[in-house]
Amino acid sequence: MLDGWVNYLRLTAKARTGLSQAVVICALIAAIAALAASVFFVFAAFIWLAERYSPLTAALVLALAFLLIAILCALGALMAQRRTVDNAKRALAERSQSPWLDPGTLGMLFQVGRAIGLRRIAPLVAAGFLAAALAKEWFRDRSDQNADAGKAEEEES
Repeated sequence: MLDGWVNYLRLTAKARTGLSQAVVICALIAAIAALAASVFFVFAAFIWLAERYSPLTAALVLALAFLLIAILCALGALMAQRRTVDNAKRALAERSQSPWLDPGTLGMLFQVGRAIGLRRIAPLVAAGFLAAALAKEWFRDRSDQNADAGKAEEEES
């Protein structure tokens, strides 16, 4: 049961931040490549001022190659971040549809029912289902309002 909560928290964090190993690695490579590109542009300016010939061409070619690597890695990081957010949201949506059908939860509920007794637990179960239904409606309405507010803000911009 604890593994389910840890998994839920991990997916929630991924859905909000979009961070994954691919995002961090691509962002790190992009940062290193951007730093290298700036170093080569500085070397290129120095060489151009010093000689104005062949070493300049080599430095500019290397600087443009590192700049291209930085741009490609940055785009890769953005695509990986979006894919991570979509996958985590999809997994959260699948999880939220049937948490009561989890075998561990059902087994625990049956054991609690046997221990307390059916006549005593029936009103509690009914109240629990009512509270869960109300909470689900309330959270769904809030998310719909947040989505509508976000769309209205985008249209105003």
